Amino acid sequence: MNSIIRNSVLGIAGLAFAGGVAAGPLTDAHTPAVDAAPVAAAVQADKPAVDTGKLVPHGVQGAQSRIDLSDEQVASTKAIIAATKKAGMDERAAVVSIATALQESKLENLGHLGDRNDHDSQGLFQQRPSSGWGTVEQITDPEYSTTAFLKGLKQVDGWQDMPLTKAAQTVQVSAYPDHYAQWEQLAADLVAKHWNS
Repeated sequence: MNSIIRNSVLGIAGLAFAGGVAAGPLTDAHTPAVDAAPVAAAVQADKPAVDTGKLVPHGVQGAQSRIDLSDEQVASTKAIIAATKKAGMDERAAVVSIATALQESKLENLGHLGDRNDHDSQGLFQQRPSSGWGTVEQITDPEYSTTAFLKGLKQVDGWQDMPLTKAAQTVQVSAYPDHYAQWEQLAADLVAKHWNS
């Protein structure tokens, strides 16, 4: 059925419903019956939607921060999601990872920052070679650094049932443990947008 006829049928059906009219069948002997299945199929997405309830299962804590992302930051987001999938972990693990990287580096793959550096912290997650996270080359590789973070997350008993900031802090051991919470909604939005892209 062409889209003009389908739109006309849907418009008439909508008017009948909205106006409270008890409409009979929209077809007569000269008009073929309309099958609603193709309309439903036409609006289905090519890929399944992310279950947003799983992204923020405990609700967000505190005020939320947002930033506009550059192409580099979007690429970092996609790299974290790809590494999460490769590790066999779910969308919630990606939310925790992205929120952590937002807090640590604003999703920028940072090298050594000289005097502004926190000890020898580098990369998306500000991991430290001196703390055993890997070499500088490794921790500035988004796939490696994400996998290292996720390995730590897997070792946290019940991380799936914890508020995001507690799960992230258990892995990161930050001087500012509550700061991860502010990025949860943005991280969830990014996972919803890019998980199936």
